[in-house]
This record gives sequence, structure tokens and C-alpha cells, in this order.
Amino acid sequence: MIILDPTNERGPRTRPRAPRLARLDGATLGLLDISKPRGDIFLNRLAGLLEQRGARIVRFRKPTFTKPAPQDLRQEIHAKCVAVIEALAD
Repeated sequence: MIILDPTNERGPRTRPRAPRLARLDGATLGLLDISKPRGDIFLNRLAGLLEQRGARIVRFRKPTFTKPAPQDLRQEIHAKCVAVIEALAD
């Protein structure tokens, strides 16, 4: 699978995939809304599916989709969650 990094199209880097979680039951997962239209719709549906599998969901939202998440938000996600899913929608 090839995944392109949208932050720098000139020099794609190879990055290893993050390891899968051993289980979702009891895991605290972060859902990050990047503030694009309809991203919340996707995350609402995903939250329901993950909660059915026993995951605990914590929601986060970036102030704007045009810039990276602020450092304090990234630190909060890191402190509270074992994994994060970011919504990219329009």
C-alpha cells in the first residue's frame, strides 16, 4: 500500500505503519476532528462502531484544518489515548 504525505509532495518519505492494537476492548481511542466540513459525521459513526467493540472514545478538535494541531492538543491526545484516528472529510 502506498500512502502519500500531503504535507510535502516533493519528497515522499517511507514510514513504517503503526502497529495494530492487540484489542479494542478497554482501549482509549482518540478521534480528532480537523475542523473540515462533515468530518464530525464520519467520526460520530466511527465512534459508535468502536464503542460497540468495547473501546472508550475521547473526542478532540483542531482549531483549524489549515494548520497542524497545536502542541498542547497533541500532548493531551498522547497522554489520554493509545491511538488516534483523524477525520479528513469535505
